[in-house]
Amino acid sequence: MPRIRHLAAEERSGRDTGPEFLEALARGLRVIQTFGQEQRQLSLSDVARLVDLPRASVRRTLHTLIHLGFAETDGRMFRLTPRTLLLGNAYLRSNPLSGILQPALERLCAEVGEACSAAVLDGEDMVMIAHASPARVLQLSGQIGLRLPAVSSSLGRVLLASLDDARIDDFLASARTHPLTPHTIVDRDTLRRTILQARDDGYALADQEVEVGFRSISVAMRRLDGKVIGSLNIGMHSERGTPDAMIQQMLPKLRAVADQLQQQLV
Repeated sequence: MPRIRHLAAEERSGRDTGPEFLEALARGLRVIQTFGQEQRQLSLSDVARLVDLPRASVRRTLHTLIHLGFAETDGRMFRLTPRTLLLGNAYLRSNPLSGILQPALERLCAEVGEACSAAVLDGEDMVMIAHASPARVLQLSGQIGLRLPAVSSSLGRVLLASLDDARIDDFLASARTHPLTPHTIVDRDTLRRTILQARDDGYALADQEVEVGFRSISVAMRRLDGKVIGSLNIGMHSERGTPDAMIQQMLPKLRAVADQLQQQLV
């Protein structure tokens, strides 16, 4: 996770956060975001280093999170509690898009027998907001809330393809480009060509770039006015279908669902 630098009051004002910006709230959210799959429990020093804040400030933040039930400690190590799921669930419950997408993905999943997902762009990442898997599949890559670099995933690339050329260039100039697998494209010029090709083709296909042995194909999800608001994909293990087979067999079904959804998204 990228380091989040503590900003002094004068630096914050330079970023136009304004006098109503709550630094304490921002600090609490930063601390929550330090925990993850590879950092399931952290010491006070670990958290302070990762968010680049004074230990005293981090101690007060962690104490507050513990008091509110969002964190717990054994006296030395800190970890999040299931109560933090309330934060993500609040988004899912309040966003009508999720309620429309989930049934559509479950129907598509039943039809094609493969994992189906929907995602939106958040900063440099694509974030999965709906997902359906066949009963035989139990995989880490199918979790609502999963974040992956947008440049490396088919879901992210069709979202980036909806941007104009200048915004794509700005995005690639600052984006993280590290290999998730030996197949991940990391060269920025190649990534740019891949994203522009996705725009021309109307879909993106990522072959084992996020997870070895797993490939996916994605299309943009549009509102009724044509604005891209997310992406849809079908993913499968590589032994179950070639890239050409995905284009011939899965892409038309995926596009049909995207067209049906567009009539519901205003």
